[in-house]
Amino acid sequence: MKSIILNINKAFDHRIRLGIMSVLTVNEYADFKRLKELLGVTDGNLASHCKALEKVAYIRIEKQFIDRKPNTKYYATEVGKQEFKKHIEALEKLIKTS
Repeated sequence: MKSIILNINKAFDHRIRLGIMSVLTVNEYADFKRLKELLGVTDGNLASHCKALEKVAYIRIEKQFIDRKPNTKYYATEVGKQEFKKHIEALEKLIKTS
């Protein structure tokens, strides 16, 4: 028998990471300020969770300056979108079989 938690991905085991991926999956991108507002988190918290998702190549970070102000945009990668979809499907399966 296949484990019902097989596709639950440890990279998404925190609510902030789930939130980041949820936002980036349905939007082309989000900047740091928008993610911070939507998720209600501190700068440091958001930065550390984004770095963790970037490390496993689930998000891509693009830094630029707009009117001499730093602007950081975050994009979900194709791999990130696929892995997040598998994770959500695994959670749904877990809920249905419990």
